[in-house]
Amino acid sequence: MFAPLKIWRKWHAKANITQRRHAVASALAATACAPLVMARGHKVDGIPELPLVVDSLNVTNTKTLLATLTRFGAGSDLDKVRRSKKIRSGQGKYRNSRYVMRKGPLIVYGDDNVKVLRLAKNLPGVDTCHVSRLNVLQLAPGGHLGRFTVFTKDAFKALNDTFGTYKMDSKQKSGYTLNRHVMGCADIARIINSDQVQSKLRDMRQSVRVHDKTKKNPLTNKAMMNRVNPFGKAKAALIAKLEADRHAKRAKAIKDKKSKAGRHTKAKRTVRDQKLYAGLEKSY
Repeated sequence: MFAPLKIWRKWHAKANITQRRHAVASALAATACAPLVMARGHKVDGIPELPLVVDSLNVTNTKTLLATLTRFGAGSDLDKVRRSKKIRSGQGKYRNSRYVMRKGPLIVYGDDNVKVLRLAKNLPGVDTCHVSRLNVLQLAPGGHLGRFTVFTKDAFKALNDTFGTYKMDSKQKSGYTLNRHVMGCADIARIINSDQVQSKLRDMRQSVRVHDKTKKNPLTNKAMMNRVNPFGKAKAALIAKLEADRHAKRAKAIKDKKSKAGRHTKAKRTVRDQKLYAGLEKSY
Protein backbone atom coordinates (compact mmCIF):
# COMPACT_ATOMS: atom_id res chain seq x y z
CA MET A 1 0.00 0.00 0.00
CA PHE A 2 1.00 3.63 -0.34
CA ALA A 3 3.11 5.01 2.53
CA PRO A 4 3.09 1.88 4.75
CA LEU A 5 3.90 1.97 8.45
CA LYS A 6 7.60 2.02 9.22
CA ILE A 7 9.17 -0.96 10.96
CA TRP A 8 10.93 1.33 13.48
CA ARG A 9 7.70 2.89 14.74
CA LYS A 10 7.48 3.00 18.54
CA TRP A 11 4.46 0.97 19.58
CA HIS A 12 5.22 0.85 23.32
CA ALA A 13 5.65 3.60 25.87
CA LYS A 14 8.33 3.36 28.52
CA ALA A 15 7.35 3.22 32.19
CA ASN A 16 9.39 3.36 35.35
CA ILE A 17 10.39 -0.02 36.73
CA THR A 18 8.83 0.77 40.13
CA GLN A 19 5.54 1.61 38.45
CA ARG A 20 5.60 -1.71 36.59
CA ARG A 21 6.30 -3.55 39.84
CA HIS A 22 3.41 -1.76 41.55
CA ALA A 23 1.15 -2.76 38.66
CA VAL A 24 2.14 -6.43 38.99
CA ALA A 25 1.58 -6.33 42.75
CA SER A 26 -1.87 -4.73 42.30
CA ALA A 27 -2.86 -7.28 39.65
CA LEU A 28 -1.66 -10.06 41.95
CA ALA A 29 -3.74 -8.69 44.84
CA ALA A 30 -6.80 -8.53 42.56
CA THR A 31 -6.62 -12.30 41.99
CA ALA A 32 -7.66 -12.75 45.65
CA CYS A 33 -10.77 -10.54 45.28
CA ALA A 34 -13.73 -12.75 44.37
CA PRO A 35 -15.94 -9.92 42.94
CA LEU A 36 -13.16 -8.87 40.55
CA VAL A 37 -12.54 -12.45 39.47
CA MET A 38 -16.24 -13.05 38.83
CA ALA A 39 -16.61 -9.71 37.06
CA ARG A 40 -13.91 -10.76 34.63
CA GLY A 41 -16.07 -13.73 33.60
CA HIS A 42 -14.45 -16.64 35.43
CA LYS A 43 -16.63 -19.43 36.83
CA VAL A 44 -15.50 -19.71 40.44
CA ASP A 45 -18.72 -20.84 42.12
CA GLY A 46 -17.20 -24.15 43.23
CA ILE A 47 -13.92 -22.67 44.48
CA PRO A 48 -13.57 -23.09 48.27
CA GLU A 49 -11.67 -19.80 48.71
CA LEU A 50 -9.57 -17.21 46.92
CA PRO A 51 -6.63 -17.17 46.48
CA LEU A 52 -6.65 -20.87 45.66
CA VAL A 53 -3.46 -22.51 46.99
CA VAL A 54 -2.81 -26.17 46.16
CA ASP A 55 -0.27 -28.22 48.07
CA SER A 56 1.37 -29.64 44.96
CA LEU A 57 0.65 -30.03 41.24
CA ASN A 58 3.74 -32.10 40.49
CA VAL A 59 1.69 -35.00 39.05
CA THR A 60 2.64 -37.56 36.43
CA ASN A 61 0.48 -36.64 33.42
CA THR A 62 -1.96 -34.05 32.06
CA LYS A 63 -5.00 -36.22 32.82
CA THR A 64 -4.14 -36.25 36.52
CA LEU A 65 -3.55 -32.47 36.48
CA LEU A 66 -6.97 -31.91 34.91
CA ALA A 67 -8.61 -34.14 37.52
CA THR A 68 -6.85 -32.24 40.31
CA LEU A 69 -8.01 -28.84 39.01
CA THR A 70 -11.55 -30.17 38.61
CA ARG A 71 -11.54 -31.52 42.17
CA PHE A 72 -10.70 -28.06 43.51
CA GLY A 73 -13.58 -26.39 41.61
CA ALA A 74 -11.86 -25.19 38.42
CA GLY A 75 -13.80 -27.54 36.16
CA SER A 76 -16.53 -25.01 35.35
CA ASP A 77 -14.00 -22.44 34.18
CA LEU A 78 -12.17 -25.01 32.06
CA ASP A 79 -15.44 -26.10 30.42
CA LYS A 80 -16.26 -22.46 29.65
CA VAL A 81 -12.90 -22.04 27.94
CA ARG A 82 -13.33 -25.16 25.82
CA ARG A 83 -16.80 -24.08 24.65
CA SER A 84 -15.57 -20.58 23.76
CA LYS A 85 -13.22 -21.68 20.98
CA LYS A 86 -14.35 -20.29 17.61
CA ILE A 87 -12.98 -19.09 14.29
CA ARG A 88 -11.72 -15.52 14.35
CA SER A 89 -13.79 -13.08 12.32
CA GLY A 90 -12.24 -10.95 9.59
CA GLN A 91 -8.93 -11.22 7.78
CA GLY A 92 -7.03 -12.00 10.99
CA LYS A 93 -7.69 -15.71 10.50
CA TYR A 94 -5.08 -15.72 7.71
CA ARG A 95 -2.32 -14.42 10.01
CA ASN A 96 -1.45 -17.66 11.78
CA SER A 97 -4.15 -17.15 14.47
CA ARG A 98 -7.25 -18.76 13.05
CA TYR A 99 -9.00 -19.49 16.35
CA VAL A 100 -9.80 -17.36 19.39
CA MET A 101 -10.50 -18.62 22.89
CA ARG A 102 -11.20 -17.12 26.31
CA LYS A 103 -8.59 -17.04 29.05
CA GLY A 104 -8.71 -19.78 31.67
CA PRO A 105 -6.87 -20.27 34.96
CA LEU A 106 -3.31 -19.14 35.48
CA ILE A 107 -1.12 -21.63 37.36
CA VAL A 108 1.70 -20.00 39.34
CA TYR A 109 4.31 -22.59 40.31
CA GLY A 110 7.59 -22.62 42.18
CA ASP A 111 10.82 -24.56 41.97
CA ASP A 112 9.24 -27.69 43.50
CA ASN A 113 6.55 -28.00 40.78
CA VAL A 114 8.47 -27.59 37.54
CA LYS A 115 6.50 -30.41 35.86
CA VAL A 116 3.42 -28.16 35.67
CA LEU A 117 5.02 -26.19 32.83
CA ARG A 118 5.01 -29.29 30.60
CA LEU A 119 1.76 -30.88 31.78
CA ALA A 120 -0.43 -27.78 31.38
CA LYS A 121 0.55 -27.09 27.76
CA ASN A 122 -2.24 -29.30 26.40
CA LEU A 123 -5.00 -27.78 28.58
CA PRO A 124 -6.95 -25.17 26.57
CA GLY A 125 -6.92 -21.70 28.10
CA VAL A 126 -4.55 -22.63 30.95
CA ASP A 127 -1.35 -20.57 31.27
CA THR A 128 1.61 -21.19 33.54
CA CYS A 129 4.13 -18.79 35.03
CA HIS A 130 6.97 -19.07 37.50
CA VAL A 131 6.46 -17.03 40.66
CA SER A 132 9.61 -14.97 40.01
CA ARG A 133 8.48 -14.04 36.48
CA LEU A 134 4.94 -12.77 37.05
CA ASN A 135 3.83 -10.03 34.66
CA VAL A 136 0.78 -7.88 34.03
CA LEU A 137 0.02 -9.48 30.64
CA GLN A 138 -0.74 -12.79 32.37
CA LEU A 139 -2.26 -11.49 35.62
CA ALA A 140 -4.52 -8.95 33.88
CA PRO A 141 -5.05 -9.91 30.21
CA GLY A 142 -6.48 -7.04 28.20
CA GLY A 143 -5.99 -4.68 31.11
CA HIS A 144 -8.78 -6.33 33.15
CA LEU A 145 -7.84 -7.19 36.73
CA GLY A 146 -8.94 -10.33 38.52
CA ARG A 147 -7.72 -13.37 36.61
CA PHE A 148 -8.48 -16.72 38.22
CA THR A 149 -5.10 -17.85 39.56
CA VAL A 150 -4.05 -21.15 41.13
CA PHE A 151 -0.92 -21.05 43.33
CA THR A 152 1.18 -23.96 44.42
CA LYS A 153 2.25 -23.99 48.05
CA ASP A 154 5.90 -23.24 47.36
CA ALA A 155 4.97 -20.40 44.96
CA PHE A 156 2.67 -18.81 47.51
CA LYS A 157 5.44 -18.90 50.12
CA ALA A 158 7.88 -17.32 47.68
CA LEU A 159 5.68 -14.25 47.16
CA ASN A 160 7.06 -12.63 50.33
CA ASP A 161 10.61 -12.95 49.01
CA THR A 162 9.60 -11.75 45.55
CA PHE A 163 7.55 -8.67 46.45
CA GLY A 164 8.32 -8.25 50.14
CA THR A 165 5.89 -7.28 52.89
CA TYR A 166 5.05 -4.11 54.83
CA LYS A 167 7.69 -5.13 57.41
CA MET A 168 10.54 -6.06 55.07
CA ASP A 169 11.74 -5.18 51.60
CA SER A 170 11.82 -7.51 48.64
CA LYS A 171 14.79 -9.86 48.46
CA GLN A 172 14.64 -10.32 44.68
CA LYS A 173 13.71 -6.78 43.60
CA SER A 174 16.35 -4.37 44.82
CA GLY A 175 15.01 -1.40 46.75
CA TYR A 176 11.35 -2.26 46.20
CA THR A 177 8.69 -1.97 48.91
CA LEU A 178 5.00 -2.63 48.56
CA ASN A 179 2.64 0.27 47.98
CA ARG A 180 0.86 1.24 51.17
CA HIS A 181 -2.80 2.20 51.41
CA VAL A 182 -3.52 5.92 51.54
CA MET A 183 -6.51 5.27 53.84
CA GLY A 184 -6.63 2.80 56.66
CA CYS A 185 -10.44 2.70 56.56
CA ALA A 186 -12.21 3.03 53.20
CA ASP A 187 -15.68 3.31 54.77
CA ILE A 188 -16.28 7.03 54.10
CA ALA A 189 -19.74 7.04 55.66
CA ARG A 190 -18.38 5.58 58.89
CA ILE A 191 -15.63 8.23 59.01
CA ILE A 192 -17.99 11.15 58.41
CA ASN A 193 -20.57 9.97 60.93
CA SER A 194 -18.02 9.25 63.63
CA ASP A 195 -18.12 11.26 66.86
CA GLN A 196 -14.59 12.56 66.32
CA VAL A 197 -15.51 14.20 63.00
CA GLN A 198 -19.01 15.33 63.94
CA SER A 199 -17.74 17.07 67.07
CA LYS A 200 -15.56 19.38 64.94
CA LEU A 201 -18.28 20.34 62.45
CA ARG A 202 -20.39 23.48 62.81
CA ASP A 203 -24.16 23.26 63.21
CA MET A 204 -26.36 23.09 60.16
CA ARG A 205 -27.55 26.48 58.99
CA GLN A 206 -31.30 27.06 59.19
CA SER A 207 -31.56 30.08 56.88
CA VAL A 208 -34.77 29.76 54.88
CA ARG A 209 -33.39 32.11 52.25
CA VAL A 210 -30.41 29.89 51.56
CA HIS A 211 -32.03 26.48 51.78
CA ASP A 212 -35.54 27.28 50.46
CA LYS A 213 -36.06 24.74 47.67
CA THR A 214 -39.43 26.27 46.61
CA LYS A 215 -38.01 29.68 45.74
CA LYS A 216 -40.29 31.52 43.29
CA ASN A 217 -39.37 33.86 40.46
CA PRO A 218 -40.73 37.39 41.21
CA LEU A 219 -41.09 38.14 37.49
CA THR A 220 -43.58 35.29 37.07
CA ASN A 221 -45.06 35.03 40.59
CA LYS A 222 -47.25 37.95 41.76
CA ALA A 223 -47.08 37.04 45.45
CA MET A 224 -43.27 36.99 45.39
CA MET A 225 -43.18 40.27 43.46
CA ASN A 226 -45.44 41.93 46.06
CA ARG A 227 -43.06 40.72 48.78
CA VAL A 228 -39.95 41.98 46.98
CA ASN A 229 -41.53 45.23 45.64
CA PRO A 230 -44.21 46.75 47.93
CA PHE A 231 -45.29 49.11 45.12
CA GLY A 232 -45.74 46.17 42.75
CA LYS A 233 -49.46 45.69 43.45
CA ALA A 234 -50.26 49.41 43.01
CA LYS A 235 -48.15 49.53 39.85
CA ALA A 236 -49.97 46.55 38.36
CA ALA A 237 -53.36 48.14 39.18
CA LEU A 238 -52.27 51.43 37.59
CA ILE A 239 -51.09 49.67 34.43
CA ALA A 240 -54.35 47.73 34.22
CA LYS A 241 -56.39 50.97 34.61
CA LEU A 242 -54.40 52.68 31.84
CA GLU A 243 -54.93 49.70 29.55
CA ALA A 244 -58.69 49.69 30.24
CA ASP A 245 -58.91 53.44 29.51
CA ARG A 246 -56.99 53.01 26.29
CA HIS A 247 -59.27 50.21 25.11
CA ALA A 248 -62.34 52.27 26.02
CA LYS A 249 -61.09 55.33 24.09
CA ARG A 250 -60.22 53.13 21.13
CA ALA A 251 -63.68 51.53 21.11
CA LYS A 252 -65.38 54.98 21.38
CA ALA A 253 -63.32 56.35 18.48
CA ILE A 254 -64.23 53.41 16.25
CA LYS A 255 -67.91 53.77 17.17
CA ASP A 256 -67.93 57.53 16.42
CA LYS A 257 -66.18 56.95 13.14
CA LYS A 258 -68.81 54.42 12.01
CA SER A 259 -71.78 56.58 13.08
CA LYS A 260 -73.82 58.81 10.65
CA ALA A 261 -72.17 61.99 11.88
CA GLY A 262 -68.76 60.40 11.50
CA ARG A 263 -69.42 59.28 7.96
CA HIS A 264 -70.70 62.80 7.05
CA THR A 265 -67.57 64.40 8.50
CA LYS A 266 -65.39 61.96 6.56
CA ALA A 267 -67.22 62.78 3.32
CA LYS A 268 -66.84 66.56 3.88
CA ARG A 269 -63.16 66.07 4.56
CA THR A 270 -62.80 64.06 1.33
CA VAL A 271 -64.46 66.81 -0.75
CA ARG A 272 -62.25 69.41 0.85
CA ASP A 273 -59.12 67.42 0.10
CA GLN A 274 -60.19 66.95 -3.53
CA LYS A 275 -60.67 70.70 -4.00
CA LEU A 276 -57.28 71.35 -2.40
CA TYR A 277 -55.53 68.91 -4.72
CA ALA A 278 -57.29 70.35 -7.77
CA GLY A 279 -56.12 73.86 -6.83
CA LEU A 280 -52.59 72.68 -6.46
CA GLU A 281 -52.62 71.03 -9.88
CA LYS A 282 -53.84 74.26 -11.57
CA SER A 283 -51.12 76.28 -9.84
CA TYR A 284 -48.51 73.98 -11.27
